[in-house]
Amino acid sequence: MGNTVQPLLEEYQIGDLKLKNRVIMASLTRGRATNPGLVPTPLMARYYAQRASAGLILSEGTWVSEKSIGFINVPGIFTREQVEGWKLVTNAVHEKGGLIFSQLGHIGAASHPDFFHGELPAGPSAINPQTHSYTPEGFKETVTPREFTVAEIKQTIQDYQQAANNAKEAGFDGIEIHAQAGMLIPQFLSLATNQRSDEYGGSIENRARIIFEILDAILEVWESTRVAIKFTPVAYSHVGIVTPDEETIPMFQYILKKLNDYNLAYLHIVGPAEDLTGTPVTVLQQDYFSHFRHHYSGRLMANLGFTQESGNAILQEGTADLVSFGAAFIANPDLAARFRYNLPLSEMNRDTLYSGEENGYTDYPAAIAE
Repeated sequence: MGNTVQPLLEEYQIGDLKLKNRVIMASLTRGRATNPGLVPTPLMARYYAQRASAGLILSEGTWVSEKSIGFINVPGIFTREQVEGWKLVTNAVHEKGGLIFSQLGHIGAASHPDFFHGELPAGPSAINPQTHSYTPEGFKETVTPREFTVAEIKQTIQDYQQAANNAKEAGFDGIEIHAQAGMLIPQFLSLATNQRSDEYGGSIENRARIIFEILDAILEVWESTRVAIKFTPVAYSHVGIVTPDEETIPMFQYILKKLNDYNLAYLHIVGPAEDLTGTPVTVLQQDYFSHFRHHYSGRLMANLGFTQESGNAILQEGTADLVSFGAAFIANPDLAARFRYNLPLSEMNRDTLYSGEENGYTDYPAAIAE
């Protein structure tokens, strides 16, 4: 990139938040909350603080309630101890001049009875999502869940609101709603897993209803420019039967049109990991992010295994406003500095992604000493 100004390294304003660059750290499940209470630890605080030079850090997906759990050693934000643990994290990031949002998630039907003393997890309908849950005894196939009652859906929305409240108390700068493939929200959107006949099933409007009820509940707690949502509209791998169908494109056009009425921090869209030719979403194969840019008038964050070069390019052409990096942040805590000085990136060790305490977590060195 020479000495030309890189769009990735430009400051960016979101509401009253000033991001020092547009290099965003995407949420990364790392499985380091290795305690019975799923409480964030001082080690996690160090990990996030090391990455505080990102324009914005998005926390790992975090459970909104005891009933939302479906993956081991992932922290929650629903108990007093968890809130205190997150305070260590947000303080450490803020001391280093960083910003951090809490990503709030619920895994719905993709959980396992092992997390609930043998009781079934709940989903939009009593349909097995046909994926895997990472239980204390290793990966296990999902089972047929029981169907949420309407009262339980309303309670789940309250759980999101309470988690958003807890995130504010814990010192986070904002919220990202985790609506990625395989999670509860996409299970409601999908024709494969949602066959309800009440106000949460059937039409596109009904299946998308839960998104806007969760958003509205969180907006009672947070300013809209401190709230975002992340979707993986076209995921195929590892998500079982929650894959794109003939209503995916009209569904997202409906969602985007409705989201235009909310002045959110940003809309975070994950691109396709595989070729879409011959699928119900073939039309998205060319100019994927442009499709979302066309239908959404707010700030757009793109995620698709971007490099320094491709990240600068998508910002330069105006198709996205922000770019999030996942894997690159694992082994490169100082990713923005490496982009600034055109330094090579370190490779991550896959064996320590979800375990190993500090090994492969906080022991990746920065390229330049502070």
